[in-house]
Amino acid sequence: MSQSGYLFLGLTAIVAGLSAVLAYAVLRIFAAARAATRDERTSGSETAFMAAAMEEAVRKLRDGERAMKARAEASERLSGEIVASLTSGLLVVDRDGIVRTLNPAGQTMLGLPGNRSEGPYREVLKDAGPLADVLEECLRTARPVVRRAVPLTGGAASHLGLTVSPIREDTSGETHGVICLFSDLTEVMELEEQLRLKDSLARLGEMTAGIAHEFRNGLATIHGYGRLLELERLPLDFRPYVQGIRDETEALGQVVTNFLGFARPTELALAPVEMAALVERAADEIRADVRARGGDVTVSGQFGRVEGDEVLLRQALSNLCRNAFEACDQAGIVPRIVIEGHWDEVHLRISVSDNGPGVPDNVADRVFRPFFTTKAQGTGLGLALVQKIVVTHNGRVTVTNDDGGGARFVVTLPASIRPVSSVGALPVKLA
Repeated sequence: MSQSGYLFLGLTAIVAGLSAVLAYAVLRIFAAARAATRDERTSGSETAFMAAAMEEAVRKLRDGERAMKARAEASERLSGEIVASLTSGLLVVDRDGIVRTLNPAGQTMLGLPGNRSEGPYREVLKDAGPLADVLEECLRTARPVVRRAVPLTGGAASHLGLTVSPIREDTSGETHGVICLFSDLTEVMELEEQLRLKDSLARLGEMTAGIAHEFRNGLATIHGYGRLLELERLPLDFRPYVQGIRDETEALGQVVTNFLGFARPTELALAPVEMAALVERAADEIRADVRARGGDVTVSGQFGRVEGDEVLLRQALSNLCRNAFEACDQAGIVPRIVIEGHWDEVHLRISVSDNGPGVPDNVADRVFRPFFTTKAQGTGLGLALVQKIVVTHNGRVTVTNDDGGGARFVVTLPASIRPVSSVGALPVKLA
């Protein structure tokens, strides 16, 4: 073989080697490209999975947050409904003396408007000083106050029963406020007062009945001897004295009779009583006298039916009406007497008011005592008998002075059955 043949073979071998190398390189490049594509697909799947997992976690967190918020709102709403629905008063004061909570029942008992339910407790409770004093005691001593009764003025309740407890932190035990629960004891205190009054009246009757009997026997003897003395056979100078003895013994005998009637235990003949008709009859008893002096008597409002003794209840109302007329008459005032009824399914309140001089403050707490009177000719048993009759019917009677002048007597009785309108608000006027 010639030299050119060997050269051709050598070049062919070189070209074949270079082609093999090139083919190998191309194959490696394609293999690397396929591997890179596969890795890229795997990485994209992992990224998508991570993103989906993160999104699911965020969604669950948001759902949990919404559920927690809903539970918190529901719990807060339930707490508010419980506090608002309590029939007892609830008062919360923090360590700085700021009222944080005062429920509607508490506001009603204390007579507070809604805009005065927050702020320093001394300002919020400025009309309820005894309650503020108990709160101050608990804040100062950090000791609970249990079952204490305090009086109030100006609110719907006249007496409160309360319990005050300090609010302590669980970890340190430090006091950071007080919580007070209180209830209206007005009816309980009034019931206790009625029981005390009934007991006092019973003891008074037992103690004085025997004395009054003996006193009446002596008066009867004096009166008998006075009647035996014939005025025509006595000197003219002595006749007025004997007549005076007769008159005084008769007057004293009537006083003793009235007192025995007051001291005697009252036995009620209970029956349903239509108070509207009874009030009208009591008003009719004074209408003629009121007309004669140019005044009027007005009956208005709603009256209920009560279980009571009709005769005794009429006597009590007649005494109140007569007392109102006499107060105006003795003061020289044209009488204006108003009888009003109010029925609220629990109590029947009957008020008898006049335009007279009223009841002086220094005697207001004594007007119902036996033999106490401010009248020149009074026996002091009329209002005492009213109180006895009303208390025997498990009621109460109070007296106040109206802003425009005059006295107002209010009889409160347990109501029953239904309200009955008055027989007519009929003013009686003298033309």
